[in-house]
Amino acid sequence: MRQIRALRIAAVAAGIALMATGCGATAKSSTSGDASAAAGPVTGLQILVPNSPGGGYDTTARAAAKVLADEKIATNTEVFNLAGAGGTVGLARIVNEKGNGDLTMLMGLGVVGASYTNKSTSKLTDTTPLAKLIEEPGAIMVGKDSPFKTIDDLVTAWKADPGSIAVGGGSSPGGPDHLLPMQLAGAVGIDATKVNFVSYDGGGDLLPAILGNKLGFAASGAGEYLKQIESGEVRVLATSGAARLDGVDAPTLKESNIDLVFTNWRGVVAPPGISDPDKAALIAALEKMHGTAAWKETLKTHSWTDAFVTGDEFKTFLTEQDKRVADVLTKLGLA
Repeated sequence: MRQIRALRIAAVAAGIALMATGCGATAKSSTSGDASAAAGPVTGLQILVPNSPGGGYDTTARAAAKVLADEKIATNTEVFNLAGAGGTVGLARIVNEKGNGDLTMLMGLGVVGASYTNKSTSKLTDTTPLAKLIEEPGAIMVGKDSPFKTIDDLVTAWKADPGSIAVGGGSSPGGPDHLLPMQLAGAVGIDATKVNFVSYDGGGDLLPAILGNKLGFAASGAGEYLKQIESGEVRVLATSGAARLDGVDAPTLKESNIDLVFTNWRGVVAPPGISDPDKAALIAALEKMHGTAAWKETLKTHSWTDAFVTGDEFKTFLTEQDKRVADVLTKLGLA
């Protein structure tokens, strides 16, 4: 059995590794000689999380790494956080590690937006798309002591004085936690430019602000806060999907006579210029993970919707998302 061995050379400048080269995460190839058919486990894989611990990217990355390990699809997988600038510090790391088949990044809509609002020279369209994993609706949430008991209570107060109500989100402008309240504002007749949005670097940073009643309300994925929702520390006023979210006792915006459906998504990319065998091995590992009962249970546990697509289909999706977000942010004067 032949193994693809990795060679990694990293140089760090301003906290960002600027270059690493290699042949990719070790994966046993098939005895038929087809190097793209990864028959054995991937080893030495790194999953970069581009924001702080405890957020949606972090939760998803660690859940995926656990399934990969438990199912013996990958061994010695490392998940690490490289937070900063709404995810664009991590994005720069990925883009600058051209050819490094060991490295991947868990990302989503938030990094797309941050790449524009932070004027990043690195774009997700520069990466190698591997797979879109999940979708999830957003949730409009408040702390347990909030005066807002229903979404109607919130909207009434918000419309009366938009600037007086701080809206928190675990992403930079252009990310899902920003786009949701902006679109919600438009749906209820509020000028989106009047919204007082406060950005936090991931759900791990947003949670204390919710619990400490530092915000009028927060917009984020409910899956990151299920423990606090179950305990009553966080109350969900409404969710933004087409249907109610399992395990969360709250109406949808549509049920509340607000004409808006909004979903977030997360996926995995690799650096540009990785070899075809490396790309095939990484996608094959993710396909195996997606097919396991353990991953299906993970989706259920976190109230995530399966949205699995790979390779060229994911690349097309990323290109479309990049253009859509750029158009929205341009209208808001943020790009």
